[in-house]
Amino acid sequence: MEIRTFVESDRAELRALFSRAGEGAATASLWGHAESEAAMYLEPYMDLEPDSLFVAVVDGALVGYLAGCLDSATFPSESERMEDAIRKYRLIFLPGPAVFFARGMADMAWASLRRQPTARDFEDARWPAHLHINMASPARGTGAADGLMNRWLDRLRDTGSPGCHLQTLVENARAVRFFERVGFAKHGPTPLVPGLRHGGARLHQQAMVWTP
Repeated sequence: MEIRTFVESDRAELRALFSRAGEGAATASLWGHAESEAAMYLEPYMDLEPDSLFVAVVDGALVGYLAGCLDSATFPSESERMEDAIRKYRLIFLPGPAVFFARGMADMAWASLRRQPTARDFEDARWPAHLHINMASPARGTGAADGLMNRWLDRLRDTGSPGCHLQTLVENARAVRFFERVGFAKHGPTPLVPGLRHGGARLHQQAMVWTP
């Protein structure tokens, strides 16, 4: 297995990996429109911070990736990227995404009536870096995720980063255990993620932080 930095010639293969990675997980697809989801969670990292994008390679094929950002304040926020995707792809006029966003609005109203928090962008200068990590199903349990994470944490140490955060799901116990094992700790409340479902159940955001 090879862990290396993304190069431009990886773009098409990495985009294809994005579409199939995370199969079976609650966030494998958010609203069923892979092109707009990639525009939010993959393409900005290829375009804006390729030196913080790492790939795992087995037998010449990409099997996983970690998309990182050293300073979230210099990067478009998730909310901004979502707004851009909604406009560019006219998501509210597409059946699958429209159902997701309508359900999200209903969830926000439901949470407001019960005075429960809903997920939002993470903003804390103590942990300015952030990451997304994703694996193809056959690569889970092979050490690829550990290799990617170790490469990313080395980059954070080398650049003198004060810390890193990530957002996962409370209900994704496997991911939470993995992040804890590599040094992240749970942080803050666990708000509802509007619109998202897995097995028909509402899901909740779990922020986790790492300090060198």
